Amino acid sequence: MPKLYFRYGAMGSSKSANILMVRYNYEERGQYAVLLKSRTDNRDGEREIKSRMGLSAPAEYVDDFIKEISENWKPEHEEHLYHGKKVDAVLVDEAQFLSEGEVDILSDLVDFYGIPVLCYGLRTDFLNHLFPGSRRLMEIADVIEEVPTVCWCGRRAQCNTRYANGKIVREGAQIMIGSNESYVALCRKHYKEGKLWPET
Repeated sequence: MPKLYFRYGAMGSSKSANILMVRYNYEERGQYAVLLKSRTDNRDGEREIKSRMGLSAPAEYVDDFIKEISENWKPEHEEHLYHGKKVDAVLVDEAQFLSEGEVDILSDLVDFYGIPVLCYGLRTDFLNHLFPGSRRLMEIADVIEEVPTVCWCGRRAQCNTRYANGKIVREGAQIMIGSNESYVALCRKHYKEGKLWPET
Protein backbone atom coordinates (compact mmCIF):
# COMPACT_ATOMS: atom_id res chain seq x y z
CA MET A 1 0.00 0.00 0.00
CA PRO A 2 1.51 3.37 -0.99
CA LYS A 3 2.27 5.84 1.79
CA LEU A 4 3.34 9.42 2.39
CA TYR A 5 6.72 9.38 4.12
CA PHE A 6 8.53 12.18 5.91
CA ARG A 7 12.16 11.39 6.59
CA TYR A 8 13.69 14.25 8.50
CA GLY A 9 17.10 14.92 9.94
CA ALA A 10 19.44 17.70 11.00
CA MET A 11 21.82 19.20 8.51
CA GLY A 12 24.59 16.82 7.53
CA SER A 13 22.53 13.67 8.17
CA SER A 14 22.87 12.49 4.53
CA LYS A 15 19.24 13.14 3.57
CA SER A 16 20.19 14.05 -0.01
CA ALA A 17 22.42 10.99 -0.29
CA ASN A 18 19.51 8.88 0.98
CA ILE A 19 17.05 10.24 -1.56
CA LEU A 20 19.52 9.72 -4.41
CA MET A 21 20.08 6.12 -3.32
CA VAL A 22 16.32 5.51 -3.18
CA ARG A 23 16.01 6.89 -6.72
CA TYR A 24 18.82 4.58 -7.85
CA ASN A 25 17.03 1.59 -6.30
CA TYR A 26 13.88 2.37 -8.29
CA GLU A 27 15.88 2.78 -11.50
CA GLU A 28 17.70 -0.48 -10.91
CA ARG A 29 14.32 -2.22 -10.92
CA GLY A 30 13.25 -0.52 -14.14
CA GLN A 31 10.91 1.91 -12.37
CA TYR A 32 10.63 5.68 -12.64
CA ALA A 33 10.85 7.78 -9.47
CA VAL A 34 10.36 11.49 -10.12
CA LEU A 35 13.02 13.46 -8.24
CA LEU A 36 11.79 16.87 -7.10
CA LYS A 37 13.14 19.93 -5.30
CA SER A 38 11.83 23.34 -4.32
CA ARG A 39 12.87 26.44 -6.24
CA THR A 40 13.90 27.89 -2.88
CA ASP A 41 16.79 25.43 -2.70
CA ASN A 42 19.29 27.00 -5.10
CA ARG A 43 22.40 25.86 -3.23
CA ASP A 44 23.38 23.26 -5.83
CA GLY A 45 22.23 25.24 -8.85
CA GLU A 46 19.07 24.79 -10.85
CA ARG A 47 17.42 21.41 -11.32
CA GLU A 48 20.06 19.37 -9.52
CA ILE A 49 20.32 17.61 -6.19
CA LYS A 50 23.80 17.06 -4.77
CA SER A 51 24.90 15.34 -1.60
CA ARG A 52 27.97 16.23 0.43
CA MET A 53 29.31 12.77 -0.50
CA GLY A 54 29.45 13.80 -4.16
CA LEU A 55 26.34 11.99 -5.41
CA SER A 56 24.14 14.05 -7.71
CA ALA A 57 21.19 13.76 -10.09
CA PRO A 58 18.98 16.05 -12.16
CA ALA A 59 15.72 17.08 -10.52
CA GLU A 60 12.46 18.80 -11.44
CA TYR A 61 10.83 21.65 -9.56
CA VAL A 62 7.93 20.73 -7.31
CA ASP A 63 5.71 23.54 -8.63
CA ASP A 64 6.27 22.50 -12.27
CA PHE A 65 5.39 18.91 -11.42
CA ILE A 66 2.26 19.88 -9.50
CA LYS A 67 1.10 22.14 -12.35
CA GLU A 68 1.59 19.34 -14.87
CA ILE A 69 -0.26 16.68 -12.89
CA SER A 70 -3.06 19.07 -11.90
CA GLU A 71 -3.74 19.80 -15.56
CA ASN A 72 -3.28 16.33 -17.02
CA TRP A 73 -3.82 13.57 -14.46
CA LYS A 74 -7.13 11.97 -13.62
CA PRO A 75 -7.55 9.32 -10.89
CA GLU A 76 -9.46 7.01 -13.23
CA HIS A 77 -6.55 6.74 -15.69
CA GLU A 78 -4.67 3.49 -15.39
CA GLU A 79 -1.23 4.98 -15.98
CA HIS A 80 0.03 8.35 -14.83
CA LEU A 81 2.81 9.72 -17.00
CA TYR A 82 5.39 12.44 -16.48
CA HIS A 83 7.70 13.25 -19.38
CA GLY A 84 6.17 10.25 -21.15
CA LYS A 85 7.12 7.78 -18.43
CA LYS A 86 4.88 5.95 -15.97
CA VAL A 87 5.44 7.34 -12.46
CA ASP A 88 6.16 4.67 -9.84
CA ALA A 89 7.17 7.00 -6.98
CA VAL A 90 7.73 10.66 -6.17
CA LEU A 91 10.81 11.73 -4.19
CA VAL A 92 11.08 15.24 -2.74
CA ASP A 93 14.29 16.74 -1.36
CA GLU A 94 14.38 19.72 1.06
CA ALA A 95 10.69 19.19 1.79
CA GLN A 96 10.73 21.78 4.55
CA PHE A 97 10.40 24.41 1.79
CA LEU A 98 7.06 23.00 0.57
CA SER A 99 3.89 24.95 1.21
CA GLU A 100 1.07 23.29 3.14
CA GLY A 101 -0.94 23.16 -0.10
CA GLU A 102 1.88 21.39 -1.94
CA VAL A 103 2.10 18.78 0.82
CA ASP A 104 -1.65 18.20 0.56
CA ILE A 105 -1.43 17.74 -3.22
CA LEU A 106 1.43 15.27 -2.79
CA SER A 107 -0.73 13.36 -0.32
CA ASP A 108 -3.40 13.14 -3.04
CA LEU A 109 -0.92 11.18 -5.17
CA VAL A 110 -0.86 8.55 -2.42
CA ASP A 111 -4.58 8.52 -1.70
CA PHE A 112 -6.11 8.82 -5.18
CA TYR A 113 -3.35 7.67 -7.56
CA GLY A 114 -1.65 4.90 -5.56
CA ILE A 115 1.82 6.46 -5.86
CA PRO A 116 4.19 6.46 -2.87
CA VAL A 117 5.66 9.87 -1.98
CA LEU A 118 8.88 10.10 0.01
CA CYS A 119 9.77 13.53 1.39
CA TYR A 120 13.17 14.32 2.90
CA GLY A 121 13.97 17.50 4.78
CA LEU A 122 14.65 19.42 7.94
CA ARG A 123 12.07 19.30 10.69
CA THR A 124 13.00 22.62 12.31
CA ASP A 125 14.83 25.83 11.52
CA PHE A 126 17.81 27.44 13.31
CA LEU A 127 15.51 28.52 16.17
CA ASN A 128 14.06 25.00 16.55
CA HIS A 129 10.71 26.06 15.07
CA LEU A 130 8.92 23.91 12.52
CA PHE A 131 9.02 24.91 8.87
CA PRO A 132 5.50 25.12 7.33
CA GLY A 133 6.12 22.17 4.99
CA SER A 134 7.59 20.08 7.79
CA ARG A 135 4.70 20.92 10.10
CA ARG A 136 2.17 19.73 7.52
CA LEU A 137 4.14 16.56 6.90
CA MET A 138 4.30 15.88 10.65
CA GLU A 139 0.52 16.31 10.72
CA ILE A 140 -0.46 14.04 7.84
CA ALA A 141 2.42 11.72 6.84
CA ASP A 142 1.74 8.00 7.18
CA VAL A 143 5.33 7.28 8.18
CA ILE A 144 7.65 9.69 10.00
CA GLU A 145 11.27 8.61 10.35
CA GLU A 146 14.39 10.35 11.60
CA VAL A 147 17.60 10.22 9.56
CA PRO A 148 20.02 10.40 12.50
CA THR A 149 23.26 12.30 12.83
CA VAL A 150 25.46 13.24 15.77
CA CYS A 151 26.75 16.36 17.48
CA TRP A 152 30.50 16.83 17.93
CA CYS A 153 30.05 15.37 21.43
CA GLY A 154 28.56 12.12 20.10
CA ARG A 155 24.98 12.78 21.23
CA ARG A 156 22.03 12.86 18.84
CA ALA A 157 22.11 16.11 16.86
CA GLN A 158 18.68 17.64 16.37
CA CYS A 159 19.38 21.39 16.18
CA ASN A 160 20.19 23.03 12.85
CA THR A 161 22.44 25.70 14.25
CA ARG A 162 23.16 28.82 12.20
CA TYR A 163 26.44 30.53 12.98
CA ALA A 164 28.58 33.45 11.86
CA ASN A 165 32.00 34.65 13.03
CA GLY A 166 32.31 31.63 15.31
CA LYS A 167 29.09 32.35 17.23
CA ILE A 168 25.55 30.99 17.13
CA VAL A 169 23.03 33.22 15.36
CA ARG A 170 19.75 33.40 17.27
CA GLU A 171 17.74 35.84 15.16
CA GLY A 172 17.03 36.44 11.49
CA ALA A 173 14.95 35.15 8.61
CA GLN A 174 13.75 31.57 8.84
CA ILE A 175 15.22 30.70 5.45
CA MET A 176 18.86 31.37 4.67
CA ILE A 177 20.31 28.92 2.19
CA GLY A 178 23.70 27.64 3.26
CA SER A 179 25.81 24.63 4.06
CA ASN A 180 28.76 23.86 6.34
CA GLU A 181 29.94 27.47 6.16
CA SER A 182 26.75 28.68 7.87
CA TYR A 183 25.23 25.71 9.71
CA VAL A 184 26.27 22.91 12.04
CA ALA A 185 24.15 20.18 13.64
CA LEU A 186 24.28 20.22 17.44
CA CYS A 187 22.64 18.36 20.28
CA ARG A 188 20.10 20.38 22.23
CA LYS A 189 22.48 20.90 25.17
CA HIS A 190 25.28 22.39 23.11
CA TYR A 191 22.81 24.46 21.11
CA LYS A 192 21.58 25.98 24.38
CA GLU A 193 25.13 26.51 25.62
CA GLY A 194 26.27 27.98 22.30
CA LYS A 195 29.15 25.51 21.93
CA LEU A 196 29.70 25.06 18.22
CA TRP A 197 32.75 22.83 18.54
CA PRO A 198 34.75 21.17 21.30
CA GLU A 199 37.05 23.54 23.13
CA THR A 200 40.65 23.22 22.01
